[in-house]
Amino acid sequence: MADRFAPGDRVRTRATDPDGHTRLPRYARGAVGTVVERAGAHPLADERARGGTPDPHAVHHVRFAAADLFGAGDHAVVVELWEDYLEEAP
Repeated sequence: MADRFAPGDRVRTRATDPDGHTRLPRYARGAVGTVVERAGAHPLADERARGGTPDPHAVHHVRFAAADLFGAGDHAVVVELWEDYLEEAP
């Protein structure tokens, strides 16, 4: 399956608060960032925590402005995120 996102694409993370385990940090939920690069394909940790044996899913490095995540800071933060956590940003 082809990746949904490429370097330079603007994305928004899901803003949900799921039951159980997730690798989507709370501070990054609902934030808009830019895909930096693909970081491989790995089984979705959320599904593995529930006892599943998922196929690998695309993982991306996504850059966010620190001020967008934490309310202050003039630097960038790069977070490694499964593609499942991302949607196109407006």
